[in-house]
Amino acid sequence: MLRLSKKADYALMAMKHLATRPDAASASAREIAEAYDIPIELMAKILQRLARRHLLASHQGTRGGYRLARASSAISVADIIEAIDGPLTVTACSTEAENCGQYAKCSVRDPLWRIKDRIVSALSTCSLQEIAADPAMPEDVPSQLTFRRT
Repeated sequence: MLRLSKKADYALMAMKHLATRPDAASASAREIAEAYDIPIELMAKILQRLARRHLLASHQGTRGGYRLARASSAISVADIIEAIDGPLTVTACSTEAENCGQYAKCSVRDPLWRIKDRIVSALSTCSLQEIAADPAMPEDVPSQLTFRRT
């Protein structure tokens, strides 16, 4: 099972929150954290990381906060996840480094890498705009896909 980290979940929630604000208005870390019952310190760190990756723009001052750095249609779900968790992996040997004792004899490495590439491609073609346009699911309806990151 693939599953996103809690930080990536929170980042997606925050980005959707900002994408649905009228006139691209800013929101503070506190506002976003309180809206979703997320610890403010954790939300602040997530938002700072997204800003460092140029997905968010931050403003200081009394009317400060965060807003999207570009159009929601130009930000992919993969951009957000990778900004928080780094590159997606599906196995311990998901990189080209040959640190695994089974690397030379592994018969599933290449097929798993191709699967990872398909997952990344799917996440790259899904924009924040699509996520923001999707109404919230009722809590009693389970999600069809769960991604796990390690």
